[in-house]
Amino acid sequence: MVSFSYNNKLNKRLFAPIDASSLVVFRIGFGIIMLWEVIRYWSAGRISRYYIDPQFYFKYYGFEWIHPWDGNGMYWHFSVLGVLAVFIGIGFMYRTSTLLFTLAFSYVFLLDQSRYLNHFYLVILFSSLLVVIPAQRCFSVDVLLNPQSRSDMVPAWTLGLLRIQMEIILIYAGLVKINYDWLHLEPLSMWLAKRSDLPILGYLFTQQWAVAVAAYGVIILHLIGAPLLLYKKTRIYVFFIYAAFHILNHFVFSIGIFPWFTLFATLLFFDPDWPKQFVVRIRNWYGNFTAITSETKIQVSSHYPNRYWVYTFIGIWIGIQILFPLRHWLYPGNVSWTEEGHRFSWQMKLRSKKGSTVFYVMDPFTHRTTTVNPKTILTRRQTRKMATRPDMILQFAHYLRDDWAVKRGIKNPIVTVDSFASLNGRNTARLIHASKNLAIVERNLAHADWILSLPMN
Repeated sequence: MVSFSYNNKLNKRLFAPIDASSLVVFRIGFGIIMLWEVIRYWSAGRISRYYIDPQFYFKYYGFEWIHPWDGNGMYWHFSVLGVLAVFIGIGFMYRTSTLLFTLAFSYVFLLDQSRYLNHFYLVILFSSLLVVIPAQRCFSVDVLLNPQSRSDMVPAWTLGLLRIQMEIILIYAGLVKINYDWLHLEPLSMWLAKRSDLPILGYLFTQQWAVAVAAYGVIILHLIGAPLLLYKKTRIYVFFIYAAFHILNHFVFSIGIFPWFTLFATLLFFDPDWPKQFVVRIRNWYGNFTAITSETKIQVSSHYPNRYWVYTFIGIWIGIQILFPLRHWLYPGNVSWTEEGHRFSWQMKLRSKKGSTVFYVMDPFTHRTTTVNPKTILTRRQTRKMATRPDMILQFAHYLRDDWAVKRGIKNPIVTVDSFASLNGRNTARLIHASKNLAIVERNLAHADWILSLPMN
């Protein structure tokens, strides 16, 4: 039986006091990056284009009840997000601001499945963790308003949990690339070939050996480099490699805030007091370059009434983060083709898919059939995303079923689809059974037998 006395090793490791400055810098950086993202949505007109103009929104399973605000509500919602991001950065009403930001950002995330991005999921995970992590104990407005709450130290588990979360993401980003297509340099070679116009590196993007170095190098970086971030002797070297990797990704791929967020989060692997060390080194730029270490004793407070809740939360959180991305193994077929279990699994940059869909709605009594081009209803992005994602095709089929039943009075309309797709340069193939009446297919999380297998070509 494991003893949870205050003298055991687990307590000492989890509740050892560490410097809070690293968490403070991450809190400030998180607020700045989120504010930047909100400003980008305002300035580029994305709020209206993504969440006001569309006639139809694809929903995540179980969240069909979430809809955009009426009128100018979405503009107000993003305004609130920006204010909350500022509040998080300056540490004002920190717990409340972080909780509200997490809920408000999750709401936007859940509005339209066609807007799924891994870095939005990443934001939700880290903002959720910040809700329970005391990153406001120093250098915050909350401390100015309540000086008694100030503390330069935090329990070690707070920083450790953020590090574990990053490790899980980075390692999965490497593991998922050990597949047939990536090891045969696809779709990376196709993507890099399109960026051959870049100065200096453009020529290399057309060279097979350079693409191979990039493809296999990414696997090595994540599977070996990520664990090496945990070791002091190798940390700085791996960090600079990651920094170069993320900056290159920013210029080569259009992936929004993801490179900057992950680069900033990688700073969490340095000593907890690295910001203080950095400031002292700047002040002594012409003096002593010896590293400054914090002499913190590894001891545990004699009063942690919520320690069991900490154990429970950490165990459940880590368990979910490890197991949930593996769920695609419960489904047959290639996950990049079927999309079953693809989201929330860190399946990043693994597929280049092109597709086309034409829907047919038939009156079962008159056999009159109407051809529906989804471009007449969906936005360009929604049409493109739906064409290669079977679960979204099913949702749109249900939309047509309901629309024909309500507006045209057709009872039990039959909805079929001609759906073709190409994965990572393969020949175009049929994705969905052409004769399957999608109107009567129940939407659930079970394997969809109406998705055709990926042809071996």
